[in-house]
Amino acid sequence: MNSDPTLLGTVEDVSGASIRIKLAQGTVSGLSFIEGQSYRVGQVGGFVRIPLGFVNLYGVISQVGASAVPERLAEIEEHGNRWMTVQLVGEGHPSAGFDRGISQFPTVGDSAHIVTELDLRTIYGRPNDRRYVQVGRLASANSIPALVEIDKLVTRHSAVVGTTGSGKSTTVAGILTALSDAENYPSARILVIDIHGEYGKALADRAAIFRINPDTAKGERALYIPYWAMTLDELLPVTVGSIENGGDRGAVIDKITELKLGALQKSAKPGVSSDSLSVDTPVPFSIHKLWFDLHCEMRATYYEKQGQPQTRATWALEKGADGRPLHAGDAMRGIPPRFLPPKDNKDDPEKIRLSRSNLGIGRPIDALGSKLRDPRFDFLLRPGPYTPDEDGRVKQDLDSLLAGWLGDASPITILDLSGIPPMIQSELVGSVLRIVYDALFWARNLPEGGRERPLLIVLEEAHSYLDPRQIAAVAVRKIAKEGRKYGIGMMLVSQRPAEIDQTILSQCGTIFALRLSNSTDRGHVKGAASDNLEGLFAMLPVLRTGEAIIVGEAVNLPVRTLIDRPDSRRRPDSTDPKVVVPGTEEEGYESPGGWNQKRDPADYAEAVELWRRQNSRSNRTHSDVEVEVAVSETEGDKA
Repeated sequence: MNSDPTLLGTVEDVSGASIRIKLAQGTVSGLSFIEGQSYRVGQVGGFVRIPLGFVNLYGVISQVGASAVPERLAEIEEHGNRWMTVQLVGEGHPSAGFDRGISQFPTVGDSAHIVTELDLRTIYGRPNDRRYVQVGRLASANSIPALVEIDKLVTRHSAVVGTTGSGKSTTVAGILTALSDAENYPSARILVIDIHGEYGKALADRAAIFRINPDTAKGERALYIPYWAMTLDELLPVTVGSIENGGDRGAVIDKITELKLGALQKSAKPGVSSDSLSVDTPVPFSIHKLWFDLHCEMRATYYEKQGQPQTRATWALEKGADGRPLHAGDAMRGIPPRFLPPKDNKDDPEKIRLSRSNLGIGRPIDALGSKLRDPRFDFLLRPGPYTPDEDGRVKQDLDSLLAGWLGDASPITILDLSGIPPMIQSELVGSVLRIVYDALFWARNLPEGGRERPLLIVLEEAHSYLDPRQIAAVAVRKIAKEGRKYGIGMMLVSQRPAEIDQTILSQCGTIFALRLSNSTDRGHVKGAASDNLEGLFAMLPVLRTGEAIIVGEAVNLPVRTLIDRPDSRRRPDSTDPKVVVPGTEEEGYESPGGWNQKRDPADYAEAVELWRRQNSRSNRTHSDVEVEVAVSETEGDKA
C-alpha cells in the first residue's frame, strides 16, 4: 500500500503540456478518504499535483483508462486501464501563489498526487480579495468558492454558452449582480444589450432600463438611437436600403453632407468645422428633409416657363377650387406633395414637364418615406429630444445620450431591444456598439473613458446578430480585437455558439460552458478555449442545470462549478412556465397556474389590446382578474 494517501502514480510520458500517468499498484480508483475528506480518484475533470522541488505543477485529468495508454504500450500493457492523461495548466509557488502557464515540465518517474481541499484553497481561496468575485462553488468541493478574476473577466472578454434551460440567463444575472455590488464596486459600468427583455426584472434595483415602450411609473426611460449618429454604411441599410449605382450613392452622400454642413453653419458643434466635416461625422441633420428633397427632385412636375429654371415656385401641384395647392406635402410628417401628371398638348398653352433628374433611387426613397410614417421606427427616425428640425437643430446632443447609456448613477444600463423590428436588429446592435466604442476610444485619456472606468458590454442571445455575414459582427469583431486597450470588455451569451463568428468567439479569454448537447456547438467552444481539455468538454452534454465548466484566463484552473442561483427576485424573465404546478392535493386546493388550475372564463380582449400596443405589460393586477372571474361566475349562477 502507498504510505502517502494522496499518491496517484508516476509520470511515464511527457508530450508538451500533455502527460500520461500510470497509477501506482496500491492506488485504488473510486472513493478515497484523506484527512476526513472524501475524494473521487480518476475522475475526468479532476485535478492532479506534481511536486518539482519547491514548485507544484497542476493539471486537469482529460482521459482515464485504456484510451490513455501510450500507443506503443497498448498491446503489451498488462493493466491497460490504469492510465490517465493530464493537461498541465499552471504551477504553484510557496511564496508567489498560483500562476497559469508552465515554466518547467515533469520528467519520467515524477510522482503525481490527488489535489486535496487544502491545495484547492491555495489555488482558489481568495474570497475576501476584491479582485475576485464569487460565481458559485466547486462541484468537487462544495465548501470552496469558485472565484473569477474581474480584470481578466472584463478586459479579456468572456462567453457564457449553454443550451436552452441549462441556466444560462440565471448565471449571467448572478454574475452581473456580483459585479455591480455597490459596496465593493461603486463605479461599476455595465451595458446590457437585451433583445428579449429578460433582465429588467432581475436587475431593476440596480439598473437604468431603456425601452421603446417604457413604463415610466417604474422609472423606465425611452430608448432612442439617433440616426444621425450612425455612419453612412450603418444608416443606409436601415433607411433606404442598398444603393448599388455609384452615381446614385454619390448623390445621396453629397446631399447628406450638404444638410450636415447647413446644420453646422446654423448651430455650431465644438470639435468639427466645415473643413473637417464628412458624411460620417456625427452631426445632426434632418432625414425628413433629405427624403423630401430627393423625392421632389425625382417626382416633381413643373409648369414650363420659357427661360425659367425648375424650382419649387414652378411646381405643378394639385389645386382646389380656390386655386390653392391641396397637398403641398409635409417633410416632418413624411407626407409627399401631390403633383399633376405631365401634360404636353399642342393646343394647351400651359405645359407640364417631369423633373429632369438623373437619379434612379425612386424605390429606396419611397421605402424611406414609408419608414418615416411608420411608428415602429420612431425610436430611430424621430428620436425624441434628439430629433433634428429641418435646419438640423436638436434639443439634446450625444453627450446627453452617452450620459444615460454609460454615465448613469446605476452601475448597469439595460438597452431593451425587444420592440425593435427584427429586420434591422443586427444593424442597430452594430450601430449602438460602434457609437459606444467610438465615444470611449476618443475619450480614452479622460475620466469618462474606459481606461479609468472600464465598461463591460453584455450581448444577450449573441447568435441572433453575430453571424459573420451580419453588420453587428463588424463592430463586435473590432471590440474583441482592440477593446482591451481602451477598457472595453464584452460578454457573449448564446445558446448556439456555432452560429457566432469564430473570430469573435476565439477572442473570449474566459468561457462559462453550461450544458451543450449539440456536437457542432461543443466543437466551436472547444476550439475557442485556451486550454487543451477535450476530455473536460466531453462532459458538457451531461452537466446539471446551473452547472458550468469555467476555463480561461479569469480562473486559475479550469473548474467545474455549481453556479450560485440568485434569489427569486433576481432571476431573469426566462424561466419555463409550469404545465403542472405541484401543490397540496387537499380538498379545496386551487393551483396558482398550469393545467391543474381551476379553469377561468377567458377574455382575450386585453390580449388583443396588448398585441396592438406592442407591450406585454398589463395594467390589471392579479386582484382585478380575481374580481372579474368572481363577477363572471356570479352572473353565470344567476342565469
